[in-house]
Amino acid sequence: MKYIISILLIIGVIIAGRFIFFSKNSPETSLEPVSQVQAKDFDREQTVDIESGMTFSDICAQVGIDHAIMLEMAEASSEVYDLAKVRVGRKMKFYFDRETGVFTKLIYPIDTEEELFVTPQEDGSFLAERKDIEYEVVVKKAEGTIDSSLYESAAEQDTDVRAIIDLAEIFAWTIDFGVGIREGDTYKFIFEERYRNGEYVMPGKILAAQFVNDGRLVEGYYFSEGQNEEGVLEDGYYNPAGESLQRIFLKNPVEFRYISSGFTTGPRYIAEFSAYTSSHRAIDYVAGTGTPVRAVGDGTVMSAGWNSGGYGNLIKIRHNETYSTNYAHLSKIYVKAGQHVTQGDVIGAVGSTGYSTGPHLHYEMVQNGTKINPLTIEFPASEGIAEDEMEEFSQAIVKLQEQLNN
Repeated sequence: MKYIISILLIIGVIIAGRFIFFSKNSPETSLEPVSQVQAKDFDREQTVDIESGMTFSDICAQVGIDHAIMLEMAEASSEVYDLAKVRVGRKMKFYFDRETGVFTKLIYPIDTEEELFVTPQEDGSFLAERKDIEYEVVVKKAEGTIDSSLYESAAEQDTDVRAIIDLAEIFAWTIDFGVGIREGDTYKFIFEERYRNGEYVMPGKILAAQFVNDGRLVEGYYFSEGQNEEGVLEDGYYNPAGESLQRIFLKNPVEFRYISSGFTTGPRYIAEFSAYTSSHRAIDYVAGTGTPVRAVGDGTVMSAGWNSGGYGNLIKIRHNETYSTNYAHLSKIYVKAGQHVTQGDVIGAVGSTGYSTGPHLHYEMVQNGTKINPLTIEFPASEGIAEDEMEEFSQAIVKLQEQLNN
């Protein structure tokens, strides 16, 4: 009898083992190991859409978090991210234990790449961390021929306009998308699409691009040389020779309709004010009120506010010892004096304040204290691929060129 029982036990173990193996690996079963089920999956989620005028205190009060706890979370996060700077239009998610109602976690998207996590600890304190957002990435290719504009061409093939804007920014120094595009120009590029939980979120990096502008082929390839000694990622877009496509400044600070006044050094008569000006050492870009105005390069805001000399709302940015730029007649200002800005940051919006006859951006570039014409000056390229990285770069772009031309 003992022998028979032993045999039955052995058979049972074998059958159980097969069942466990099947449950963990077979696609035909919906069972999952218990270890994969986390307690957090049972938390109750509450989302707050951040509206104009809302503070972190207002947001916490809306979900029932005590004011004292709110202050502790803000203090814990201060060195990681200042919760006083939450942005309108974003969502802040709070999680609570379904059984006890105890707060378990806060998640806030800092930008498209990182999220802020704030979680309570066993000792009653709070831990604040910045974490990379994990996307599911699909690589796609888009191409087209321009009949009227790059944006209309992209819309016809249902390409996310944000990917097209990124494409234009990559070639901003080599192609003038304001006035330089020609009918019959062609383009093709490989880019990432980002998904979360199976839903499309946004385009990611452009990996490679080719643009034929008025018969001239322009190419750009993404390449990363890794992090430098300060831990900053060194990456960018380069032509096949390894030269950077990004110069010191953007070609234009705004998406404009046309240039109403160019750079002049002689007298100019303004009929609306029945007066002459000695010169117009600036470029006037006509655009609709509210059109975003971008910093043309990295720098520090020297002043931002009302100017009584006719400029209206004016922003001045110092880029380095040689160059500074001025942005006038703005309807809105989004920066303040002393703030550091990065090339491409939106600093204000087009308006018609001060001595202005209609919505436009009055844009000045200053070199060593003298106003210069930003449309005619040649700027040097940013640093290219290091010599010891060229072989790896060359191998990488060969594969990308094959994908583009396949």
